[in-house]
Amino acid sequence: MPHQKRVLITGVSRGLGLTMAEGFIERGHRVAGCSRMKSAPAGFTEGGHHYTRVDLSNDEAVREWSVRVIAEYGVPDLLINNAALMNRSAPLWEISEAEFTGLIEVNINGIARVIRHFTPLMIERGSGIIVNFSSGWGRSTAPEVAPYCASKWAVEGLTQALAQELPHGVAAVSFNPGIINTVMLQNCFGEESRHYPGPDEWAKRAIPFLDELDSSENGKALSCP
Repeated sequence: MPHQKRVLITGVSRGLGLTMAEGFIERGHRVAGCSRMKSAPAGFTEGGHHYTRVDLSNDEAVREWSVRVIAEYGVPDLLINNAALMNRSAPLWEISEAEFTGLIEVNINGIARVIRHFTPLMIERGSGIIVNFSSGWGRSTAPEVAPYCASKWAVEGLTQALAQELPHGVAAVSFNPGIINTVMLQNCFGEESRHYPGPDEWAKRAIPFLDELDSSENGKALSCP
């Protein structure tokens, strides 16, 4: 059993975020999570874990969350920026301004806000790993998902630059989780999504991999094994 870590995960209401939270809890770690869901998912109500309803498109809400987490839970050892929105499948010119902007506010600006409010204390302590969830569509493209592709390509660039700014002991990596049968994939792939592993199967490979990351990985574009 690895030593206990403080793991912070955004977007824990369902899918990969919830599966990761459950998996890290099972491995003996303390988990702090957020999502837009009002009630805490099962598993956050005992064991020293921390859940907050947070709108990542609101910088003041993220700041207030960071203050609460750090006061009640401590500075995270592993910070996982998982929360993301997917656009409806359509050509770019059919995506409204509101939908495009809303996606960018969470998928890019939300990550920046979390980093802004948690990373300084990780730097002050001299240790910590930041994992920014990317996608296969952050390293390739497909039709009818241009806003999502744009956001995940931005995550790759943001992470590379951030890694160059961090001092020794603190690291940032981008992480392509692979193709997983989630609600997001079902909305894009339809029936084809059933041919891919679900979150539970994915977690058996992903969680140990993420748990073993160290600062020597700084700046790498990683993929789930």
